[in-house]
Order: sequence, then structure tokens, then C-alpha cells
Amino acid sequence: MIDGIVTEDGVPAIAVEVGSKRWSAIIDTGFNGEVELPERLRSRVNAQFVGRATSLLAANQRIEEDVFLVDFPFDGRTVRVQATFAGGDEILIGTRLLRNYRLRIDFPARTVAIENT
Repeated sequence: MIDGIVTEDGVPAIAVEVGSKRWSAIIDTGFNGEVELPERLRSRVNAQFVGRATSLLAANQRIEEDVFLVDFPFDGRTVRVQATFAGGDEILIGTRLLRNYRLRIDFPARTVAIENT
């Protein structure tokens, strides 16, 4: 089981360790990919280019992005997942990464639980 928190701003998040640094990773239920990582982590996750994809964002905005296979630490192991990279320092966890998990977000208690099914 992975435990996390709901931040003061109401954002569900968990901690992950990438490149020997602990990062806050946002659970983004509106993102149906696997992960989005900060550009500066590209060299630390064994990124291998696999192609381009079109993503649909809020307000019907479409963007083209490069997609990579990466080694990402999740649930006590390293998994091979598809990732995109963006500026900034946020890691986004998408619903495709959670497809074999049960996600519980308790906003009043400010807790997040991710359980393998």
C-alpha cells in the first residue's frame, strides 16, 4: 500500500524517490497517461524515445508531446512506464499507472491510499 496526503491546497499527493531525491507526486485523476516528469529528471530515468502523442488538455487545448519509456520507482519496485517531460518541478501520476490499483482519497481526513488489487 502507498500512503499519501491531501495538501493544504486540496491536491492528492504521494512521495516517490527518483534520482536519489524524494519528490512529491500529484495524483492527477484527469490525466489518463502514466507519468509526467520534470525535464531535469530525464537523465535519471533511462528515458528512451518511443514516439509522439497528442494530448487533450483543459479548455479543449491539444498539444503534441514526445513520449518516452522510463524506469520509474512505484510501489516498492521499478516499473517501465510511458512518460512525457515538462518544465517545472511537478511529477504527475496518471490513471493509466493506477489501472491495477484501488485509489482512495479522503479529503476531510486529508489522506490518500493506493492499494494493489
